[in-house]
Amino acid sequence: MYQFGVALRPQKSYKPKYCPDATASSLEKLRRGACMNLGVYGSGYLGTVVSACLADLGMPVSCYDADTSLVMENAQGTLRFHEKNLKEIIRRNVRADRLMYTTEIETIARRTGAIFIAEDDASDIDTVVLDLAAVAAPQAVFVIVTPTPVGTARKIEEEMRRRGYKQHVVTQPMFLTDGCAVEDFNWPDRLVLGTTSNDAVDVLKQIYRPIVMRGVPLIVTSHETAELVREASTAFVATKMSFINELASLCDHVQADATDLALAMGLDKKIGPRCLQPGARIGGTFVENEMNALALLAEQFGVSLKVLSAAREVNHGFSDHIMEKLTSVMPTVVGREVGILGLAFKPNTNCIAGSVSLSLARGLISKGARVRAYDPVAIPEAQRELNDVVHFCQNAYEAAEGSDALVVGTSWPEFRALDWQRMKRILKNPVIFDTKNMLDAPRLRTMGFRYVGIGRS
Repeated sequence: MYQFGVALRPQKSYKPKYCPDATASSLEKLRRGACMNLGVYGSGYLGTVVSACLADLGMPVSCYDADTSLVMENAQGTLRFHEKNLKEIIRRNVRADRLMYTTEIETIARRTGAIFIAEDDASDIDTVVLDLAAVAAPQAVFVIVTPTPVGTARKIEEEMRRRGYKQHVVTQPMFLTDGCAVEDFNWPDRLVLGTTSNDAVDVLKQIYRPIVMRGVPLIVTSHETAELVREASTAFVATKMSFINELASLCDHVQADATDLALAMGLDKKIGPRCLQPGARIGGTFVENEMNALALLAEQFGVSLKVLSAAREVNHGFSDHIMEKLTSVMPTVVGREVGILGLAFKPNTNCIAGSVSLSLARGLISKGARVRAYDPVAIPEAQRELNDVVHFCQNAYEAAEGSDALVVGTSWPEFRALDWQRMKRILKNPVIFDTKNMLDAPRLRTMGFRYVGIGRS
């Protein structure tokens, strides 16, 4: 058994420091004002974020993973992915002795009142929960935050009852987005709990009390509704993004400005500005799986989701549209150098799932171009995907030097502050293709650049 806290040394045994009365139910401890130990199963992306943020709420948390090296890295704040502000939160809570990492799951199961199931992969969730239920305290609460297909929690709960287990099961969809997961956890638009247990709801209300006290709505519903709401929300965001990108294509033909159009539409309180930006494409760690799961669920019941199908088609085809637009402003891409700024699908993360930049790089290379690329944090992930066919650069200026065109593929804030006079000197041709509409188009055009945006004439 390994446990890692402040000293990061193997420990012979684990003694609960916070709740000496380990036999009392979770709810009873909370009613007495005692502090309850929490467990998190999984220390991948989801588990690492959830365990750190729970500890930051003031709860003692033990995070489990079978991979000893991963446990040690996380305990030291050395993460295998980039997420804004997460390292600082982990280090702060490890120093405060609120956050521990361990490879011993049975001890956690016996000594914690609530266990958050936060694996990135949902394939073995039922086995995980049932194995934990065999050793966990009778009144423990299992909180499934891993995105799972509709019906998963109900089946787990029924099998638990068949085996005589008395623990509670809660489905809690986490609406975390790469790059701002910490903010999403602390300031969610809503908390959704799917459960049949009032006691479990009381436990979760106490755990999330600092968040609920901020006025965040709490919705208690069935397992199936809670499982469906995340997939449905993802699909709706994809629809919203796809709609504005189709309108951006129309703007190119009628001399309208898609950025101003999105602003005017977004000010309508029935629509809202979030996710209504031309050039955006939905992506991230779980997005594609969620939309696939929703489409499969509808197919199983013979339900036609035509809007979802259209949104997925537009979302997948957006990279092709970007490629067509770029090649239209260059006489040929064969033998040309193209610089790409940004490889992550959005800023403040190294996640490349759904990245337009990667699709664009592949398309350019297939047409005979040479690609130079830079990203503040996502280069290692992009290197594994692009198999050394792209020249990766140390900074934005290196990516631009000698290039026939410069593409802004991710809206990292630092790209706005670049020295564009210097850029003009080092680019072979002063062509800027801004796929995120983040740059000051009038200023760049005044400086002599050929600026091309999305839906901006």
